[in-house]
Amino acid sequence: MTNHDSLTIRSATSEDAAVVADIYNHYIINSVVTFEMEAIEPQEVYRRMQMVESLSLPWVIAEWDDEVVGYAFASRWHQRAAYQNSAEATVYVEPNHCRRGIGVRLLEQLLELVSERKIHTLISGISLPNEASVSLHEKFGFQKVAHYKEVGFKFGNWIDVGYWQKMM
Repeated sequence: MTNHDSLTIRSATSEDAAVVADIYNHYIINSVVTFEMEAIEPQEVYRRMQMVESLSLPWVIAEWDDEVVGYAFASRWHQRAAYQNSAEATVYVEPNHCRRGIGVRLLEQLLELVSERKIHTLISGISLPNEASVSLHEKFGFQKVAHYKEVGFKFGNWIDVGYWQKMM
């Protein structure tokens, strides 16, 4: 477990784009937790950060001893106007820092920030199986509301996706 005194959660800045890209690219290249297929550049991360900010949604960074070890953000659930009070939660932890409570702290802070906005429901899509992510979300009261079979194809395998939802 991480010494939580050494862990700081703060708002993301443009200077975080490169390390966020590094963390995310690990998952793109080595896992099925994201369905992106090719690594992305820091400029693309920055563009995504700006999109989140333009919607007045939070993007937070976890720092442990001044090293960025994870991030979380809320993004628009869908484009149609009636979805304006729904958001999607995303959490990523640097692979060498998993299982240390960092994801818990990130999601905890994200939920606090989202509750300050007019978000009614928060949704998370999880590639399955993914016991760690399911456990993290259920710890905070997310409930499984959907299971789509074989909707993604990556690394020669069909992948299921479940959706968890929390009413704010």
